[in-house]
Amino acid sequence: MKNPVWLFDLDNTLHDATPHIFPHINRAMRQYIERHLAVDTDEANRIRQDYWRRYGATLLGLMRHHDTDPRHFLAETHQFPDLAHLVVFEPPLRHALRRLAGRKIVFSNGPRHYAEAVLDITGLRHEFDALYAVEDVRFQPKPSLAGFRRLLSAERLDPHRCIMVEDSLENLISAKRLGMKTVWVSTGLRQSPFVDVKISSVTQLPQRCAQL
Repeated sequence: MKNPVWLFDLDNTLHDATPHIFPHINRAMRQYIERHLAVDTDEANRIRQDYWRRYGATLLGLMRHHDTDPRHFLAETHQFPDLAHLVVFEPPLRHALRRLAGRKIVFSNGPRHYAEAVLDITGLRHEFDALYAVEDVRFQPKPSLAGFRRLLSAERLDPHRCIMVEDSLENLISAKRLGMKTVWVSTGLRQSPFVDVKISSVTQLPQRCAQL
């Protein structure tokens, strides 16, 4: 593809959030639901997981059903006093990104303060031309098509020039429906017709992007 625009997810794409960061966020979300909905731990976990399954993000369910203030929720659930020690990152990824021709944009479902902090810790901040966090797409996180369209409109992008790099298949399905090429970052065995290239790490992208 000539002059592509690369859209990169953040968590579990540019760094590994599974060991430390996701458990921290999940615990903070559960505690937030306990406090603000006045429910016990089991019910809070059920609500968090139910909304994540139904809407792709716990935040959307809380906004739709409980009129939760998204900025307050994100500020309360993304506090990391020692974030630098929680980030798991492959340093060769910096070199891999530099080898990719075209603009590069981070598109994260996380809040801006968190995404910027992770990019600073990993040293990736200057490898990207722009960052779109969830508040930048009016709290319409992936896989919502509305969030994708807000980014495309703001950057004046033709989706057929875009390549979405993501660990979430649901988010890639939305990207593909808009006309984007898709790269799935996954170590699993599952295949999908919505995926153009499957890799286990973004460090493999320069070798595989010829297939796009």
